[in-house]
Amino acid sequence: MTREENEGVELTFLLGLGFQLMLGEFTRRVGEAGYADLRPLHGMTFQVLKGPGATATELAERLGVTKQAAGQIVDDLEKRGYVRREPHPGGGRRKLVVLTGAAHAHLAVAGRILHELEAELAGSADLPVLRRELGHLVRALHGEGGLPPLRPVW
Repeated sequence: MTREENEGVELTFLLGLGFQLMLGEFTRRVGEAGYADLRPLHGMTFQVLKGPGATATELAERLGVTKQAAGQIVDDLEKRGYVRREPHPGGGRRKLVVLTGAAHAHLAVAGRILHELEAELAGSADLPVLRRELGHLVRALHGEGGLPPLRPVW
């Protein structure tokens, strides 16, 4: 699209379309790398669980889904060997959901693919400027401080 073609298009449409196209290409490449069983929601789940893990309730809050939906996601990923439930360090009946080696391997591959894709796109867009301007937009809408959680609202 030329600059003139972009002028009449709503910003939310352009942002959404860019996200959709980039995520689609990323997902295609991750599938080709041996992870066709995983979808973007699973990657978002892995991001929430990185580090010490989280309870299913915490996962639901971060993803913006119901506790039941989070439980279904965890059940599915546990059956496939990407997460496991462990006793919560705080005790009680709560369980901590943590990533397995298979999930960490996926994250390494996905990270490599994402960096490759960004490097390829650098030839057709000024990514440092785009990243900076999107950062300004996020801060203007969310305020200073950390980034808000990215939720699967699509």
